[in-house]
Amino acid sequence: MLVWHSDRASASGCRSPAAASGTAPRVPRGRSTGTGRCLVAHDERRLEVLRAIVQDYVSTNDPVGSKALADRHDLGVSPATIRNDMAVLEEQGYITQPHTSAGRVPTDKGYRLFVDRLSAVKPLSMAERRAIERFLDGAVDLHDVLGRTVRLLAQLTRQVAVVQYPTLSRSAVRHLEVVQVSASRLMLVLITDTGRVEQRVVDCPADIDAGAVAELRTLLNSAFDGVKLSEAGGKVPDLLETAPAHLRGLVATVSATLLETLVEPGEDRLVIGGTANLARGSALDFQGTVSPLLEALEEQVVVLRLISEVDAGTVLVRIGEENAHEALTGASLVTVGYGSPERALGGLGIVGPTRMDYPTNMAAVRAVARYVGQLLAES
Repeated sequence: MLVWHSDRASASGCRSPAAASGTAPRVPRGRSTGTGRCLVAHDERRLEVLRAIVQDYVSTNDPVGSKALADRHDLGVSPATIRNDMAVLEEQGYITQPHTSAGRVPTDKGYRLFVDRLSAVKPLSMAERRAIERFLDGAVDLHDVLGRTVRLLAQLTRQVAVVQYPTLSRSAVRHLEVVQVSASRLMLVLITDTGRVEQRVVDCPADIDAGAVAELRTLLNSAFDGVKLSEAGGKVPDLLETAPAHLRGLVATVSATLLETLVEPGEDRLVIGGTANLARGSALDFQGTVSPLLEALEEQVVVLRLISEVDAGTVLVRIGEENAHEALTGASLVTVGYGSPERALGGLGIVGPTRMDYPTNMAAVRAVARYVGQLLAES
Protein backbone atom coordinates (compact mmCIF):
# COMPACT_ATOMS: atom_id res chain seq x y z
CA MET A 1 0.00 0.00 0.00
CA LEU A 2 1.42 3.37 -0.99
CA VAL A 3 -0.61 5.61 1.28
CA TRP A 4 1.80 7.11 3.79
CA HIS A 5 0.71 6.36 7.34
CA SER A 6 3.50 8.09 9.25
CA ASP A 7 3.01 5.97 12.37
CA ARG A 8 4.39 3.05 10.38
CA ALA A 9 7.79 4.55 11.17
CA SER A 10 7.57 3.18 14.68
CA ALA A 11 8.19 -0.32 13.34
CA SER A 12 11.77 0.67 12.54
CA GLY A 13 12.24 2.67 15.73
CA CYS A 14 12.45 5.88 13.70
CA ARG A 15 10.64 9.19 13.90
CA SER A 16 10.35 12.00 11.40
CA PRO A 17 10.52 15.59 12.71
CA ALA A 18 6.75 15.86 12.19
CA ALA A 19 6.13 12.69 14.16
CA ALA A 20 8.46 13.90 16.90
CA SER A 21 6.45 17.10 17.27
CA GLY A 22 3.11 15.32 17.11
CA THR A 23 2.14 17.00 13.84
CA ALA A 24 2.73 14.13 11.40
CA PRO A 25 -0.06 13.71 8.85
CA ARG A 26 -2.32 10.68 9.01
CA VAL A 27 -3.65 9.91 5.55
CA PRO A 28 -6.85 7.85 5.23
CA ARG A 29 -6.62 4.86 2.92
CA GLY A 30 -6.66 5.89 -0.72
CA ARG A 31 -7.46 9.53 0.00
CA SER A 32 -5.63 12.79 -0.56
CA THR A 33 -3.94 14.98 2.06
CA GLY A 34 -5.31 18.05 0.30
CA THR A 35 -1.82 19.11 -0.80
CA GLY A 36 -1.75 16.85 -3.84
CA ARG A 37 -2.99 13.49 -5.02
CA CYS A 38 -1.75 10.73 -2.70
CA LEU A 39 -0.43 7.37 -3.81
CA VAL A 40 -3.53 5.17 -4.01
CA ALA A 41 -3.95 2.08 -1.86
CA HIS A 42 -3.87 -0.51 -4.65
CA ASP A 43 -0.53 0.69 -5.98
CA GLU A 44 1.87 -1.14 -3.65
CA ARG A 45 4.03 -1.82 -6.69
CA ARG A 46 4.94 1.85 -7.01
CA LEU A 47 6.34 1.82 -3.50
CA GLU A 48 8.53 -1.11 -4.56
CA VAL A 49 9.66 0.93 -7.57
CA LEU A 50 10.49 3.86 -5.29
CA ARG A 51 12.43 1.59 -2.95
CA ALA A 52 14.41 0.22 -5.88
CA ILE A 53 15.19 3.73 -7.15
CA VAL A 54 16.41 4.82 -3.72
CA GLN A 55 18.56 1.72 -3.28
CA ASP A 56 20.11 1.97 -6.75
CA TYR A 57 20.75 5.71 -6.59
CA VAL A 58 22.38 5.42 -3.16
CA SER A 59 24.63 2.56 -4.29
CA THR A 60 25.54 3.77 -7.80
CA ASN A 61 25.35 7.56 -7.48
CA ASP A 62 23.73 7.62 -10.94
CA PRO A 63 20.16 8.56 -11.92
CA VAL A 64 18.08 5.42 -12.34
CA GLY A 65 16.19 4.42 -15.48
CA SER A 66 13.35 1.94 -16.00
CA LYS A 67 15.48 -0.59 -17.89
CA ALA A 68 18.08 -0.68 -15.11
CA LEU A 69 15.32 -1.25 -12.56
CA ALA A 70 13.88 -4.10 -14.61
CA ASP A 71 17.32 -5.70 -14.97
CA ARG A 72 18.41 -5.35 -11.33
CA HIS A 73 15.18 -5.97 -9.44
CA ASP A 74 12.54 -8.67 -9.58
CA LEU A 75 9.60 -6.27 -9.85
CA GLY A 76 7.50 -8.68 -11.90
CA VAL A 77 6.55 -6.11 -14.55
CA SER A 78 7.91 -4.82 -17.85
CA PRO A 79 10.14 -1.74 -18.28
CA ALA A 80 7.14 0.01 -19.87
CA THR A 81 5.03 -0.54 -16.74
CA ILE A 82 7.93 0.64 -14.59
CA ARG A 83 8.16 3.79 -16.76
CA ASN A 84 4.48 4.47 -16.13
CA ASP A 85 4.95 3.98 -12.39
CA MET A 86 7.94 6.32 -12.45
CA ALA A 87 5.86 8.94 -14.25
CA VAL A 88 3.26 8.80 -11.45
CA LEU A 89 5.96 8.97 -8.77
CA GLU A 90 7.49 11.98 -10.51
CA GLU A 91 4.12 13.71 -10.88
CA GLN A 92 3.51 13.29 -7.16
CA GLY A 93 6.91 14.64 -6.18
CA TYR A 94 8.68 11.47 -5.00
CA ILE A 95 11.31 11.41 -7.76
CA THR A 96 12.70 13.95 -10.20
CA GLN A 97 14.69 14.06 -13.43
CA PRO A 98 17.96 16.00 -12.90
CA HIS A 99 18.79 16.17 -16.62
CA THR A 100 16.69 15.93 -19.77
CA SER A 101 18.12 12.60 -20.92
CA ALA A 102 18.88 11.14 -17.49
CA GLY A 103 17.03 8.70 -15.28
CA ARG A 104 15.33 9.70 -12.05
CA VAL A 105 16.57 10.41 -8.54
CA PRO A 106 14.61 10.54 -5.27
CA THR A 107 13.45 13.87 -3.87
CA ASP A 108 13.39 14.74 -0.17
CA LYS A 109 9.75 13.63 -0.21
CA GLY A 110 10.74 10.32 -1.77
CA TYR A 111 13.45 9.68 0.80
CA ARG A 112 10.98 10.53 3.56
CA LEU A 113 8.45 7.99 2.30
CA PHE A 114 11.21 5.40 1.94
CA VAL A 115 12.41 5.94 5.52
CA ASP A 116 8.94 6.10 7.05
CA ARG A 117 7.87 2.89 5.33
CA LEU A 118 10.85 0.83 6.48
CA SER A 119 9.24 -2.15 8.20
CA ALA A 120 12.42 -2.77 10.20
CA VAL A 121 16.02 -1.66 10.37
CA LYS A 122 18.39 -4.57 9.89
CA PRO A 123 20.51 -4.92 13.03
CA LEU A 124 24.28 -4.93 12.82
CA SER A 125 25.96 -8.31 12.62
CA MET A 126 27.33 -9.97 15.75
CA ALA A 127 30.87 -9.28 14.49
CA GLU A 128 30.08 -5.58 14.02
CA ARG A 129 28.52 -5.33 17.48
CA ARG A 130 31.52 -7.02 19.09
CA ALA A 131 33.88 -4.70 17.22
CA ILE A 132 31.97 -1.67 18.55
CA GLU A 133 32.07 -3.02 22.08
CA ARG A 134 35.79 -3.80 21.96
CA PHE A 135 36.66 -0.43 20.47
CA LEU A 136 34.68 1.57 23.04
CA ASP A 137 35.73 -0.61 25.99
CA GLY A 138 39.31 0.53 25.48
CA ALA A 139 38.45 4.15 26.38
CA VAL A 140 40.09 5.54 29.51
CA ASP A 141 37.83 8.53 30.26
CA LEU A 142 34.83 10.49 28.94
CA HIS A 143 36.86 12.45 26.38
CA ASP A 144 38.31 9.21 25.05
CA VAL A 145 34.85 7.59 24.90
CA LEU A 146 33.43 10.44 22.81
CA GLY A 147 36.52 10.69 20.61
CA ARG A 148 36.37 6.97 19.87
CA THR A 149 32.62 7.24 19.25
CA VAL A 150 32.91 9.81 16.46
CA ARG A 151 35.75 7.90 14.80
CA LEU A 152 33.75 4.69 14.97
CA LEU A 153 30.53 6.26 13.64
CA ALA A 154 32.36 7.99 10.81
CA GLN A 155 34.01 4.72 9.84
CA LEU A 156 30.80 2.66 10.01
CA THR A 157 28.64 5.11 8.05
CA ARG A 158 31.18 7.00 5.90
CA GLN A 159 29.45 10.21 6.97
CA VAL A 160 30.29 13.06 9.34
CA ALA A 161 29.79 11.88 12.93
CA VAL A 162 28.73 14.19 15.76
CA VAL A 163 28.49 13.42 19.48
CA GLN A 164 27.25 15.77 22.17
CA TYR A 165 29.00 15.84 25.52
CA PRO A 166 26.63 14.68 28.27
CA THR A 167 24.35 17.60 29.08
CA LEU A 168 25.24 18.83 32.55
CA SER A 169 21.66 19.82 33.37
CA ARG A 170 20.69 16.13 33.06
CA SER A 171 23.65 14.88 35.11
CA ALA A 172 24.17 14.31 38.81
CA VAL A 173 27.10 15.01 41.11
CA ARG A 174 29.42 12.04 41.55
CA HIS A 175 32.17 13.85 43.44
CA LEU A 176 33.34 17.34 44.37
CA GLU A 177 37.09 17.53 44.80
CA VAL A 178 38.82 20.43 46.56
CA VAL A 179 42.46 20.89 45.59
CA GLN A 180 44.75 23.34 47.38
CA VAL A 181 46.67 25.16 44.65
CA SER A 182 48.46 27.57 47.00
CA ALA A 183 48.13 28.80 50.58
CA SER A 184 45.09 30.96 49.73
CA ARG A 185 43.87 29.48 46.44
CA LEU A 186 41.64 26.43 45.93
CA MET A 187 40.37 24.60 42.88
CA LEU A 188 36.86 23.12 42.89
CA VAL A 189 36.53 20.10 40.60
CA LEU A 190 33.03 18.83 39.76
CA ILE A 191 32.85 15.26 38.46
CA THR A 192 29.43 14.17 37.17
CA ASP A 193 27.96 10.69 37.01
CA THR A 194 28.64 10.73 33.26
CA GLY A 195 32.33 11.42 33.75
CA ARG A 196 32.25 15.06 32.72
CA VAL A 197 34.61 17.34 34.64
CA GLU A 198 34.25 21.08 35.37
CA GLN A 199 36.88 23.12 37.22
CA ARG A 200 36.76 26.51 38.97
CA VAL A 201 39.42 28.44 40.93
CA VAL A 202 38.57 30.08 44.28
CA ASP A 203 40.73 32.86 45.74
CA CYS A 204 40.37 33.05 49.52
CA PRO A 205 41.05 36.19 51.63
CA ALA A 206 43.36 34.29 54.00
CA ASP A 207 45.58 31.23 54.07
CA ILE A 208 43.86 27.87 54.57
CA ASP A 209 45.33 24.87 56.32
CA ALA A 210 45.13 21.33 54.94
CA GLY A 211 42.74 20.23 57.69
CA ALA A 212 40.16 22.84 56.70
CA VAL A 213 40.46 21.77 53.05
CA ALA A 214 39.79 18.15 54.00
CA GLU A 215 36.78 19.14 56.15
CA LEU A 216 35.39 21.27 53.31
CA ARG A 217 35.76 18.37 50.87
CA THR A 218 33.86 16.04 53.22
CA LEU A 219 31.14 18.63 53.82
CA LEU A 220 30.58 19.26 50.10
CA ASN A 221 30.37 15.59 49.17
CA SER A 222 28.06 14.83 52.07
CA ALA A 223 25.69 17.55 50.84
CA PHE A 224 25.84 17.00 47.06
CA ASP A 225 26.76 13.37 46.34
CA GLY A 226 24.18 11.96 43.90
CA VAL A 227 22.21 15.22 43.66
CA LYS A 228 21.05 16.21 40.16
CA LEU A 229 22.66 19.40 38.93
CA SER A 230 19.21 20.82 38.21
CA GLU A 231 18.50 20.60 41.96
CA ALA A 232 21.97 21.23 43.39
CA GLY A 233 21.85 25.03 43.31
CA GLY A 234 19.02 25.09 45.82
CA LYS A 235 21.14 23.24 48.36
CA VAL A 236 23.94 25.82 48.52
CA PRO A 237 22.14 28.18 50.98
CA ASP A 238 21.49 25.20 53.30
CA LEU A 239 25.21 24.48 53.27
CA LEU A 240 25.97 27.78 55.00
CA GLU A 241 23.48 27.02 57.76
CA THR A 242 24.71 23.49 58.45
CA ALA A 243 28.47 24.15 58.20
CA PRO A 244 30.46 24.09 61.47
CA ALA A 245 31.13 27.56 62.85
CA HIS A 246 34.88 27.42 62.13
CA LEU A 247 34.21 26.59 58.45
CA ARG A 248 31.45 29.11 57.68
CA GLY A 249 33.81 31.82 56.49
CA LEU A 250 35.46 29.40 54.06
CA VAL A 251 32.10 28.00 52.95
CA ALA A 252 30.81 31.52 52.33
CA THR A 253 33.87 32.27 50.19
CA VAL A 254 33.46 29.06 48.20
CA SER A 255 29.65 29.36 47.79
CA ALA A 256 29.64 31.81 44.87
CA THR A 257 32.04 29.66 42.87
CA LEU A 258 30.14 26.54 43.89
CA LEU A 259 26.90 28.04 42.55
CA GLU A 260 28.65 28.97 39.32
CA THR A 261 29.92 25.41 38.97
CA LEU A 262 26.60 23.74 39.74
CA VAL A 263 24.08 26.17 38.24
CA GLU A 264 25.99 27.79 35.37
CA PRO A 265 28.02 24.94 33.89
CA GLY A 266 30.10 25.27 30.75
CA GLU A 267 28.41 25.27 27.37
CA ASP A 268 27.40 21.99 25.81
CA ARG A 269 29.89 20.88 23.20
CA LEU A 270 30.11 18.60 20.21
CA VAL A 271 32.82 16.23 19.11
CA ILE A 272 32.94 16.01 15.31
CA GLY A 273 34.75 13.50 13.14
CA GLY A 274 34.85 12.29 9.56
CA THR A 275 34.42 15.63 7.76
CA ALA A 276 36.63 14.24 4.98
CA ASN A 277 33.75 11.89 4.13
CA LEU A 278 31.89 14.86 2.63
CA ALA A 279 34.38 14.83 -0.24
CA ARG A 280 33.14 11.39 -1.31
CA GLY A 281 29.89 12.80 -2.70
CA SER A 282 28.93 13.86 -6.21
CA ALA A 283 28.12 17.22 -7.77
CA LEU A 284 24.43 16.54 -7.07
CA ASP A 285 25.07 16.30 -3.31
CA PHE A 286 24.74 19.59 -1.38
CA GLN A 287 23.91 21.48 -4.58
CA GLY A 288 27.56 21.21 -5.61
CA THR A 289 29.19 22.84 -2.55
CA VAL A 290 29.73 21.67 1.01
CA SER A 291 31.00 25.02 2.32
CA PRO A 292 27.77 26.09 4.10
CA LEU A 293 27.50 22.69 5.77
CA LEU A 294 31.13 22.79 6.89
CA GLU A 295 30.57 26.25 8.36
CA ALA A 296 27.50 25.04 10.26
CA LEU A 297 29.48 22.10 11.64
CA GLU A 298 32.30 24.41 12.69
CA GLU A 299 29.95 26.80 14.50
CA GLN A 300 28.25 23.81 16.21
CA VAL A 301 25.27 25.83 17.53
CA VAL A 302 22.74 24.72 14.90
CA VAL A 303 23.78 21.07 14.91
CA LEU A 304 23.93 21.04 18.71
CA ARG A 305 20.35 22.30 18.92
CA LEU A 306 19.12 19.62 16.52
CA ILE A 307 21.06 16.79 18.11
CA SER A 308 19.76 17.77 21.55
CA GLU A 309 16.13 17.21 20.49
CA VAL A 310 16.29 13.43 20.79
CA ASP A 311 15.18 10.63 23.06
CA ALA A 312 17.32 7.68 24.08
CA GLY A 313 16.67 4.71 21.78
CA THR A 314 14.46 6.49 19.21
CA VAL A 315 16.17 7.38 15.94
CA LEU A 316 15.16 10.72 14.44
CA VAL A 317 15.79 11.32 10.73
CA ARG A 318 15.69 14.83 9.23
CA ILE A 319 15.89 14.95 5.46
CA GLY A 320 16.84 17.95 3.32
CA GLU A 321 14.26 20.72 3.54
CA GLU A 322 13.01 19.34 6.87
CA ASN A 323 16.07 21.07 8.33
CA ALA A 324 15.10 24.68 8.94
CA HIS A 325 18.66 26.02 8.81
CA GLU A 326 19.61 26.92 5.22
CA ALA A 327 23.06 25.32 5.47
CA LEU A 328 21.47 21.95 6.22
CA THR A 329 18.72 21.88 3.58
CA GLY A 330 20.88 19.74 1.29
CA ALA A 331 21.78 17.32 4.08
CA SER A 332 20.22 14.60 6.20
CA LEU A 333 20.73 14.10 9.92
CA VAL A 334 20.27 10.73 11.63
CA THR A 335 20.32 11.25 15.40
CA VAL A 336 19.48 9.45 18.61
CA GLY A 337 19.92 10.06 22.32
CA TYR A 338 22.27 7.98 24.44
CA GLY A 339 21.74 7.11 28.08
CA SER A 340 18.85 5.22 29.65
CA PRO A 341 15.22 5.17 28.45
CA GLU A 342 14.37 7.33 31.46
CA ARG A 343 17.19 9.85 30.96
CA ALA A 344 18.96 10.78 27.74
CA LEU A 345 22.39 12.17 28.65
CA GLY A 346 23.10 13.65 25.23
CA GLY A 347 22.72 13.03 21.53
CA LEU A 348 24.81 11.56 18.76
CA GLY A 349 24.38 10.95 15.07
CA ILE A 350 25.61 11.55 11.56
CA VAL A 351 25.33 14.31 8.97
CA GLY A 352 25.61 13.64 5.27
CA PRO A 353 23.96 14.06 1.88
CA THR A 354 20.31 13.08 1.45
CA ARG A 355 21.67 10.32 -0.80
CA MET A 356 22.72 8.00 2.00
CA ASP A 357 22.13 4.41 3.08
CA TYR A 358 19.41 5.15 5.64
CA PRO A 359 18.77 1.61 6.95
CA THR A 360 22.46 0.88 7.55
CA ASN A 361 23.15 4.30 9.04
CA MET A 362 20.12 4.16 11.33
CA ALA A 363 21.23 0.75 12.61
CA ALA A 364 24.79 1.97 13.22
CA VAL A 365 23.70 5.13 15.04
CA ARG A 366 21.31 3.21 17.27
CA ALA A 367 23.83 0.46 18.09
CA VAL A 368 26.65 2.88 18.94
CA ALA A 369 24.32 4.98 21.11
CA ARG A 370 23.30 1.88 23.05
CA TYR A 371 26.92 0.93 23.79
CA VAL A 372 27.90 4.50 24.73
CA GLY A 373 24.97 4.68 27.16
CA GLN A 374 25.91 1.34 28.72
CA LEU A 375 29.56 2.31 29.02
CA LEU A 376 28.82 5.61 30.76
CA ALA A 377 26.33 3.93 33.09
CA GLU A 378 28.98 1.42 34.16
CA SER A 379 31.82 3.93 34.52
